[in-house]
Amino acid sequence: MHNNNYITAAQVLGQTETHLHHVSERVAIHKNMINAFDAMVNSAKSDGIELRIASGFRSFNRQLMLWNNKFSGKTPIKNMAGDLVSPENLSPFELVHSILLYSALPGASRHHWGCDIDVYAPNLLSEDYQLKLEPWEYSEQGPLAKLSDWLIAHAHKFGFFFPYASFQGGVANEPWHLSYLPLAQDYQQAFDIKVLTEALNSSNIQGKDVIVENIEDIAKRYINNVCIAPSNVILPK
Repeated sequence: MHNNNYITAAQVLGQTETHLHHVSERVAIHKNMINAFDAMVNSAKSDGIELRIASGFRSFNRQLMLWNNKFSGKTPIKNMAGDLVSPENLSPFELVHSILLYSALPGASRHHWGCDIDVYAPNLLSEDYQLKLEPWEYSEQGPLAKLSDWLIAHAHKFGFFFPYASFQGGVANEPWHLSYLPLAQDYQQAFDIKVLTEALNSSNIQGKDVIVENIEDIAKRYINNVCIAPSNVILPK
């Protein structure tokens, strides 16, 4: 049963924090996800894994800054092989697609909803290690392999799934990205392309013309194109 009445456009777009609970000074998650997340953290702890959030809620403005930094060349853009992409060699259309591989449009990030988190385990990393959130870190040879294996085996028991479990022609594989299904399915349903377009039109996003012109295709390829949650994901009673 979907109850979308509690979801506002501002929540979907990341323009409010009314739905959030701060787990630390810089990390906030959806308040209706706290119990499930805490239960997963405790379970991981009993298996020797310190489960932490690298990134939880992200506002529209923060996502806008990340986007503009990449579009203007301030922040490097990488392809799936981890190689740097040179923005000056790309058309605006190609540049938009290069960014969308790893960074969502402001207003279209699942991180706005508060029910999507990027996770890591500090106790599996050396003290001075700088987390990069790149697929190799979570691979069999990577420092976070144990966390990855644990999440694949157990995250579904707490209502979580991997929306980017594999590359489907849109967003790259993100083994660190967990989504809390009971909330995420409602937020995904509440997503409205017209509302997003209005928000982008009234923002100072770089590449605005090419984005708005191709918004239907972008939504189909990057926003709505997520891996289906496996049927064994347990929903709360």
